[in-house]
Amino acid sequence: MRIGEVAARTELSLRTIRHYEETGLVVPSARSQGGFRLYTEADVARLMVVRRMKPLGFTLDEMRDLLEATDRLDDGDGRLPAGERERLLERVRVFERAARQRVADLRTQLARAEEFAATLADRIESATAPRTGNAPPDAPAATGPA
Repeated sequence: MRIGEVAARTELSLRTIRHYEETGLVVPSARSQGGFRLYTEADVARLMVVRRMKPLGFTLDEMRDLLEATDRLDDGDGRLPAGERERLLERVRVFERAARQRVADLRTQLARAEEFAATLADRIESATAPRTGNAPPDAPAATGPA
């Protein structure tokens, strides 16, 4: 598929996809005779991994490291020596633990942000609610003619 279809499917911009190609993160599998980038389902899957890692704050190098490990595991087809397979699995486990921690951190941030938004909503509601009496609650009491 061409880059436009990939962009629509991954919800990434053309510019972002090209940037990932320039950095060697996700390179199209082929080019058409006219020079258009052509992507496979595997390329789209790689882009989706990158798209999911980005909001968690992973760097391009970390993304590359994870993709390399998963590529080697997928290409191994049982031919990887046990020690190398375990080493690659441990690399993936490190990313899984880091992702879970970052998700937990984001949940904490979201809870704080929601609390802040609720506080602002309460403040707006109390400031716009009809008041009883002549003076606002925080205004000093009148002390005679001015």
